[in-house]
Amino acid sequence: MNQPVLRVVTIDGPAGAGKSSVARSLAGRLGWRLLDTGAMYRAVTWAALRDHTDLTCDEALGTLAERVSVRLANGSVYLDGEDVTGRIRSVEVTRASRYLADNPRVRARLVRWQRDFADDHEVVAEGRDQGTVVFPHAFCKFFLTASLAARGERRFAEFQARGEAIDYETVLGDLERRDRHDEARAIAPMRPAADAIVVDSTGLSLDEVVNQIERSVRLRLDALMSPQPAVGR
Repeated sequence: MNQPVLRVVTIDGPAGAGKSSVARSLAGRLGWRLLDTGAMYRAVTWAALRDHTDLTCDEALGTLAERVSVRLANGSVYLDGEDVTGRIRSVEVTRASRYLADNPRVRARLVRWQRDFADDHEVVAEGRDQGTVVFPHAFCKFFLTASLAARGERRFAEFQARGEAIDYETVLGDLERRDRHDEARAIAPMRPAADAIVVDSTGLSLDEVVNQIERSVRLRLDALMSPQPAVGR
């Protein structure tokens, strides 16, 4: 028996490829909800830093994830009911988030949240394992990438805009280490799903990338909604 095709678009890829901006724009065009899974991991990471949880203790991190609640609403991120949107994008949270991403209990907890989020809504989900682990039966999957230099420039500009004191070479080094770690991770390593469309955003504007992805999504939506020809016996 075939698994159901979920009305979910997944956009996976490495840090700095533009996943969040592309997913947000695409969700707006489609009128679907945005599932920013990175924000979920960042929120739990912020909770760990706030509570001085030992980042190297798997049990402590797992217990923390099962104790807190994270909610995404109207472009904001809420941790235990508190808006933490402005606090979770710091360099400190970015660097610490890998400890949470490597924890089996944390990942299991967040996967449940992510699937619950998509239960009653049409969703554009962005992350690193959305098409491979969380929504393997999503009807449309993409893997968004870009050159290391392009990703470094984007991430550096984001930190500068928030007033973070960090230089470009440090940002580039952090991205290289994150790539190696995410690709080699034992749990849900970052890789394109077998049926994902790979999109390279190097040298492309946000609109150009979103236009390309939106065309593919609408073609598949049209195919799903088209009446199927009757099969003779």
